[in-house]
Amino acid sequence: MKTVAIIGSGFSSLSSACYLAQEGYDVTVFEKNADLGGRARVLKMNGFHFDMGPSWYWMPDVFDRFFKDFGKDTSDFYELIRLDPAYKVFFKGEDAVEIPASISELKNLFESIEKGSGDALDDFLQKAEYNYKIAIETMVYKPGVNASELVSGPTVKNMGQFISNIRTQIRKRFKNERLIQILEFPVLFLGAKPEDTPAFYNFMNYADLILGTWYPKGGMYEIVKAMVTLGQGLGVKFETNSNVQEILVQNQGVIGLKVNSQKKEFDLVLSGADYHHTETLLKESDRAYSESYWDKKTFAPSALLFYVGFDKRIEGVRHHNLFFDEDFDTHAQEIYDLPTWPSAPLFYASFPSLTDATVAPSGKECAFFLIPIAPDLKEDDIRSEKYFNQIIKRLESQTNQELASHVMFKKSYSVADFKADYNSYKGNAYGMANTLRQTAFLRPKIKSKKVKNLFFTGQLTVPGPGVPPAIISGKIASELIVKSANK
Repeated sequence: MKTVAIIGSGFSSLSSACYLAQEGYDVTVFEKNADLGGRARVLKMNGFHFDMGPSWYWMPDVFDRFFKDFGKDTSDFYELIRLDPAYKVFFKGEDAVEIPASISELKNLFESIEKGSGDALDDFLQKAEYNYKIAIETMVYKPGVNASELVSGPTVKNMGQFISNIRTQIRKRFKNERLIQILEFPVLFLGAKPEDTPAFYNFMNYADLILGTWYPKGGMYEIVKAMVTLGQGLGVKFETNSNVQEILVQNQGVIGLKVNSQKKEFDLVLSGADYHHTETLLKESDRAYSESYWDKKTFAPSALLFYVGFDKRIEGVRHHNLFFDEDFDTHAQEIYDLPTWPSAPLFYASFPSLTDATVAPSGKECAFFLIPIAPDLKEDDIRSEKYFNQIIKRLESQTNQELASHVMFKKSYSVADFKADYNSYKGNAYGMANTLRQTAFLRPKIKSKKVKNLFFTGQLTVPGPGVPPAIISGKIASELIVKSANK
């Protein structure tokens, strides 16, 4: 039985661990932190329960497919709740918009804001659904080995959508800025500006508006627990507080790891940790990508996060809330083009206790705030406090209530924390952006080009950032390992 060491315990690592164990490999997962789950850890304070990382459950079909591969259903592990409305969007000087789960209600909403936009939305989403099916059936479950993977009848037919961009496609159909921002929002999960994201990725709108926004009762960590339970049942071993210090190589092939200063022998190594960091565990001559390679890449944003407990229930908000009450393009420019700390940032606010009473004490509210920022910014407590006060004032203004005096506690988390806790390159929060030049086979490879039996998975390789892509990445990495072993 071949032995496999997996570095990190994020979604891609957990996914690959389960698939490899199912194939008969002896799998051990090493996690440097005290808790499993990578960025999807949990913070518990004063009776409050915070998902520290991912908070959106999109593309439920990907989760279903994962568990079905092991003869299971998601319902065997956690209860899913469809959010309706899916989320609420706040604007400056105009009414907020709530996104209903029903497509007929959504079309009526669009039509009420801009005449003719209901039919335009219908046409747009039909194309988005077609692209989603192409992506799922012919693209995202491919290992990104070469360009030929993308050559199929549907992809060739839609080649123009890889040249055009999301912003152009949306603005040809819609004129109202609120509707435009709602439709441009989902591509932010891909880590790039709408004008830099290929139009093909409008399939994210299908994922958002048709497949819907869901919530696993108990929080996103329920998914981690489910995957760990599944892995343990398959024989996967998990070791926490286990810092991998070196990937051991002999004659251009992996022979094991140095973990907490101890050498451990393995036949193969798969890293779900940050790709750039993983290569620093190798001698420079064994690294496939140079520092200049990484420095030239477009990375998704980092984030300034706040985990907040309020001593009262909050009115006028939903589970998920987007604050587009400042200029979208200015903030995007400050993230990607300058980069600098944002002057008037957009932000996201989540109040899971509105859906799930188990995550906060009775009569109190659990809140998670996220401000997207450029990677590698230098932060300090004064700046953090300034931004917190700014977003609380905007929340108060938009919902007509006083909240600052009701903050029981808050904990911030930002660039330096992403670096320290996850060895994240430049402290990015979401990985490498899915721009045209960083799509599919143009991303860093799953299989090392320099070291035999060394593989990678996660958000810096294929298919890209996000929880569903991470789960897919684990599957295709494990398939490539099996295929390589059978050659």
